Amino acid sequence: MLPVERRKWIEDQILINGKIDIDSSSKQLNVSSMTIRRDLKELENENKVIRTHGGAVSPESLITEIPYSSKKGQNINEKKSIALKAKSIIKPDSTIILDSGTTTLELAKLLKGRNDLTIVTNDIKIAGELMSSLNKVIVTGGEMQKDIGALFGAATQQMLKVIHADVFFLGAHAVDISRGVTSPTFDKSLIKQLMIDASKETWLLADYSKFGKKAFSSVCSLTDLDGVITDSNLESSINSQLEPSVPVLYGGEL
Repeated sequence: MLPVERRKWIEDQILINGKIDIDSSSKQLNVSSMTIRRDLKELENENKVIRTHGGAVSPESLITEIPYSSKKGQNINEKKSIALKAKSIIKPDSTIILDSGTTTLELAKLLKGRNDLTIVTNDIKIAGELMSSLNKVIVTGGEMQKDIGALFGAATQQMLKVIHADVFFLGAHAVDISRGVTSPTFDKSLIKQLMIDASKETWLLADYSKFGKKAFSSVCSLTDLDGVITDSNLESSINSQLEPSVPVLYGGEL
């Protein structure tokens, strides 16, 4: 098979299955794994695939970052119900970390009236929401992501390496049963991983629309979580796959 024919075959397989595995493809085509890797590199240079560990996926299969102004009104009732449930599991005098995101922002709104919490966040919208709160609020610092408001970079990482929290409320761009929680960029994944490491417990806050999707960079597996808080619109088939790995709670009534 000529290289152009082999790469067309790879494109077709990714179109059909959404992904391709290097080892299985090399066996099917009777070529070396290195040959498939070279093909994938060439296809990635043409923006036809995105290489992953052990294979590649279609660019259309990965979600990308959405500006804050575009996503703040999406599934707002679901996010509010998730925030209400999350609020109910926060114990008095806790130190919590709020990840950047619109669902964690809804949680911040519910916590403004308390005065016993220490709240750490890397989101300037959340920090602004808590400006008049009697809680102790700590902003991680770092470089601000344009149109998003999340803070990242070396300064953010350094702060997260030296703190200890009771609970981390993790925001999600995408959640997949096999791939776990994923993020559009490596930098954001690293920040989330450091937040997980800094906390005794990690609870994922994700509405139904985040499930069954994948983004570029891995954050954690579902078994790394202490629980998931979602909404009642989550498909029962996804719930049945989730619960063997992690406890699932549903948002409260508004």
